[in-house]
Amino acid sequence: MMRKLIFGMAIAALIAGSAAATDFTKTGSIGAQFLKIAVGSRYQGLGEASAALVNDAYSLYWNPAGLAAVEGNVVTFTNVNWVSDVALNYAALATQVGDYGVLGFSATLLTMGDMEITTVDEPEGTGETFGCSSFALAAGFGRNLTTRLAFGVSIKYVYEKIYNESAGGLAFDFGTQLHTGFRSLRIGMNIANMGPEMKFSGPDLIQSLDQESGSVPNGSVEVDGYDLPLTFRLGAAYDLVTDLDNRWTLAVEAKHPNDNDQQLSIGSEYAYQQKYFLRSGYKLNYDEQGLTLGAGLRSRVGEQTTLVLDYAWSDFGRLESVHRFSVGFAF
Repeated sequence: MMRKLIFGMAIAALIAGSAAATDFTKTGSIGAQFLKIAVGSRYQGLGEASAALVNDAYSLYWNPAGLAAVEGNVVTFTNVNWVSDVALNYAALATQVGDYGVLGFSATLLTMGDMEITTVDEPEGTGETFGCSSFALAAGFGRNLTTRLAFGVSIKYVYEKIYNESAGGLAFDFGTQLHTGFRSLRIGMNIANMGPEMKFSGPDLIQSLDQESGSVPNGSVEVDGYDLPLTFRLGAAYDLVTDLDNRWTLAVEAKHPNDNDQQLSIGSEYAYQQKYFLRSGYKLNYDEQGLTLGAGLRSRVGEQTTLVLDYAWSDFGRLESVHRFSVGFAF
């Protein structure tokens, strides 16, 4: 069974990679870009090198196979202060279902400030405004197939709205995590946002045309569909230092998106007594992003409840720096 799963994942990865590599003119033409905004301050602090070591409710974003590592219940929330007055909020729940595996659910919401409506006759603005927003709802399942191999899959509904027009569709993620047996080396693979094209529709795309000219009244404007941001990740993680009080982990990850060149992430995490965490990372071959830094705290707040606080800072080059704040509870 393990061989069949690995073979199936390899075939899917080749298909995803081929789809991502066939046409680099897709740069700037892929929709649902909010799906590429990273969630989970821990993983952003690691430079997004996360496919091999994610092990909580954020697995629904990074690699659903990581859900298999959840014990009990985990609730998480992240706020991202993105650039240009854009905000993204993410909430997730993961719960263990006996020996069957772990179920996960997440919600992602992107909002931004209202923008002024302009027309040909009123290029300075009509005095009215319009808004844009996007959200995604996901459900996933992760399970340990063996003592070393975990597998996960998720389905998500993606929705985008601009003024009176909207688009919606389904997407799928799946991935694996493998403990190689060589010391602490772990390997993770994930394919995210596999799904059909989405297309905007709405009343503003229906126009009343001039009947005197022979045109058909109430004609509609046909808009092109757009692909989702299909992404293939392959990563590895290794504990350089592990003793009673200290753990130092190094992670590396290669990412192949369908709207850009290959990208590489490198991250490092130091943990003291599994309570205090310092993180750093670097993203290579990104347009603006580069250095990332982060810190975290885990603290017992009850007999069976642990509070998790994380923060991450990301350099965005010529744009504003991005701050992420995360809070979670394990119980």
